Amino acid sequence: MRWFVFAAVLCGFAAVGETAFAAQPENWGMGLQTSATEVKDMIEAFHDELLVITVAITLFVIVLLAYVAFRFRASANPTPSKRTHHTLIEIAWTVVPVLILMFIAIDSFKLLYTQDRIPDAEVTVRVTGNQWNWTYGYDHPEHGSFEYTSLPLTDEEAQEQGLPRLLATDMPLMLPVDTTVRFIVTASDVLHSFTVPSFGFKIDAVPGRANETWTRVREVGTYYGQCSELCGTAHYNMATMVNVVSKEEFAAWLDQAYEEYAEAPTAPRPTRLADAAPAR
Repeated sequence: MRWFVFAAVLCGFAAVGETAFAAQPENWGMGLQTSATEVKDMIEAFHDELLVITVAITLFVIVLLAYVAFRFRASANPTPSKRTHHTLIEIAWTVVPVLILMFIAIDSFKLLYTQDRIPDAEVTVRVTGNQWNWTYGYDHPEHGSFEYTSLPLTDEEAQEQGLPRLLATDMPLMLPVDTTVRFIVTASDVLHSFTVPSFGFKIDAVPGRANETWTRVREVGTYYGQCSELCGTAHYNMATMVNVVSKEEFAAWLDQAYEEYAEAPTAPRPTRLADAAPAR
């Protein structure tokens, strides 16, 4: 629903400075992060639609209040009407809101269905939230499963590598482009929330429970997210850095990652940022 021009003007002010496609928070940003999936497109369209409806209702109420205050002020209307009911108005203010809500519900249900329906996935990634990092598990098509823990970079490490502070990690989540990816999300300790804004999903990571969501990214690039559930004193360190690469590059990375992580002994997961050194 890109034809909502007024909404686009209201919420599409560009952030100050150059905007890169790889999505991350920007200084003075007022709009939504750049969309990289069909689901995020639907979220943005639904957002714009609701914004137009909300602005229209607000303007209508303001104009109506201004008219009533001016037309029926004491000096212009010294003898007020004693009427208590008006059938047409009462029907209108009941029916019109119902019609508006029905109109909103159509796109709302479409979006909810698309988010909830998990398509046949070509790649499945197991995501486990820990205090305070993420563990990602993959299945190699020939050899078997492996996993690794993605640890946050310190401010100094991120600066040295030219990566954003509190968003960069030593090992990113790797995904192939134009591929349906299913995420099976859980937690090892407390509640976390796995989300990447540009992908249009946010799902809770609950200990002892597996939740599912999916994505299909259409552009190669680097994307960032953070845990969206207050999970402890170092909650701000739970960064999600996603590298989306070509299918050929992803297949090559799977081979390399399996050799590096599948046979390696499982190291204790760090509990403090100071302990967050990549396991090699």
